[in-house]
Amino acid sequence: MSATSESSGSYAPASGLEPLRAKSGWIIALGIVYVISGLVALGSVVLATVVTIFIVGIMMLIAGAAEVINAFQIKTWGKFLLWLLLGILYIVAGFITFENPLLAAALLTLVLGFSLIASGIMRIVLAFSMKEGAPWIWVALSGAITLLLGIVILAHWPVSGLYILGLFLGIDLVLAGASWIAVGFGLRARA
Repeated sequence: MSATSESSGSYAPASGLEPLRAKSGWIIALGIVYVISGLVALGSVVLATVVTIFIVGIMMLIAGAAEVINAFQIKTWGKFLLWLLLGILYIVAGFITFENPLLAAALLTLVLGFSLIASGIMRIVLAFSMKEGAPWIWVALSGAITLLLGIVILAHWPVSGLYILGLFLGIDLVLAGASWIAVGFGLRARA
């Protein structure tokens, strides 16, 4: 292969980033908005938890309406009733989250705690069943941290229901914002 074709081959993937490079300022600005939103959420984790529950409630209402609409597309009575009941259940659950968001937060936190414990145990078992030479220690460490996090959440339940979802939301927003900022500056550096 000639030097010319090698250089054009390596330049082709970078040219796909050109539209993003032009928008790197907007990407950085998006990252800053995420970080600020995350810091606000971390400053008031209870309010962030309630907002998270309201978003979950809205999603339940939308999913329930979609299930009910889908029920009327089905031709058999058994499946129609199943889809209809499922849709109604989602709608009722959505309204319950609006009626008592703190109870919904406590229940979701309880489910989250048990899910983290189950996930942690499965990762630890997976790590010890990995073949030699595989990075099993990182999988085991990840499982141990996940397991510990689930235990801590359940140990402080139901009080943890007031702040865990908001805390996770705030941390996620800060990390996502930091990554968008890094992507934006990375695009500028490659220009």
